[in-house]
Amino acid sequence: MNQIVATFYKFVRLTDFNIKQKPLLELCYQKAIKGTILLAQEGINGTIVGSRQGLDAVIDYLHCDPRLTDLETKEVSTEYLPFKKMKVRLKKEIVTLGITDINLAKNFGTYVDYNDWNNLISDPKILVIDTRNNYEVEMGSFKGAVNPKTNYFREFPNYVAQNLHPSKHKKIAMFCTGGIRCEKATSLLVSKGFKEVYQLKGGILKYLEKVQSEQSLWNGECFVFDKRVAVKHNL
Repeated sequence: MNQIVATFYKFVRLTDFNIKQKPLLELCYQKAIKGTILLAQEGINGTIVGSRQGLDAVIDYLHCDPRLTDLETKEVSTEYLPFKKMKVRLKKEIVTLGITDINLAKNFGTYVDYNDWNNLISDPKILVIDTRNNYEVEMGSFKGAVNPKTNYFREFPNYVAQNLHPSKHKKIAMFCTGGIRCEKATSLLVSKGFKEVYQLKGGILKYLEKVQSEQSLWNGECFVFDKRVAVKHNL
């Protein structure tokens, strides 16, 4: 029986994130859900797998929080379980950049839909950066994208400091698997004075889901689910 993998995230102020851990974990156990959900003061980030009924119960529970009513999920089906356990962890950041003083509500880049992405990154004046880790980039990326060669996302600020400058790089487009790393990456650049910063809305997963291979500028595969699964077009 096929299982469904759901990924989701939202940057939102969750001052009570610590008290949400236990009831959320208990619900996931009851519904036989596996995977990992991260909770932090800056928001929520998760990748979980289970039955349609089980996933709906967890997502409905999250939607009951007024701050998470618009929480969106991306889903794919799988014939095997990519996770063996269920974890709900409390963290300082839901995606670790190592900088906690970025104002995500004030400093943010411009979202670009999947159907406008090809035109944007085909502009010879734009610098396209893959914000994922090196092993992910080596398996697949967009044509012409720069690989920062980071082993961890927290190395990205150092890459920016050593290689990018607002006076030289006027237009920058960035992308990642599902969008979450780009939220922080674009926020970081805007906070440092970069004026035109773009990010692929919905990430690579949305692009591969919606863009046909004949029109695609993507080469290779996209790693998801803690490196256990890779997807191509149509997921």
